[in-house]
Amino acid sequence: MFKQIMTLARGRMTDSSLTVLDANALALLRQQMRDAAQGVGKSRKAVAVVMAYAEREKSTLKRIEAQISDLETRALDALAKDREELAAEAAEAIARLEAERDTTRRAIKTYETQIVCLKSSLAESEACLRDMKQGQHLAEANDKAHRLRGSMPSGTTNDLKDAKSTLERLQERQEHADATAAALVELSVGDNAEDLATRLADEGCGSPMKPDSASVLERLKKKAAK
Repeated sequence: MFKQIMTLARGRMTDSSLTVLDANALALLRQQMRDAAQGVGKSRKAVAVVMAYAEREKSTLKRIEAQISDLETRALDALAKDREELAAEAAEAIARLEAERDTTRRAIKTYETQIVCLKSSLAESEACLRDMKQGQHLAEANDKAHRLRGSMPSGTTNDLKDAKSTLERLQERQEHADATAAALVELSVGDNAEDLATRLADEGCGSPMKPDSASVLERLKKKAAK
């Protein structure tokens, strides 16, 4: 039981830690990117330092080789003049210089090997850093977009739908009102025309609008005559 409780406690601590990390993911990413950039900068400086050491060793090698060449020339001249003791001293110095020359050559070879490795590693780190910066830029853009979208009022979409429905109802009422007004105008014109025709008929102008007893009797007489 105690082991299960401890496991549960660790699980909750892990969940809590992950929640904190997720909530601060961008801030964490920015700091990690700064650390990575500093690391790349240090690697670049390390390459420069090793290259400087290699150049110094190459300068030393040139100096040693020049000394060896000069001493050999002088030793040969001493031998030509039967000054073997001087030639022997020169030979001893040349031997020391040759040993130093060989050591310097090995150091240069080591530096050059390290430079190749460091440059390759630096190139990979710089390429990775560039990719990470692009990813960071995209992540920050997405975060801004999400925050802007989240800042909109929650009922905005519903409010827009309600406003659209209200506008449609208003337009329908206005169209109905316009149609009603047009119909009233038409009816009014028709009524006026009908009233005028009736008045003219009553004054004996044209045929009568309504049948009267005289016209009915006349029609009946014609039927009877047939």
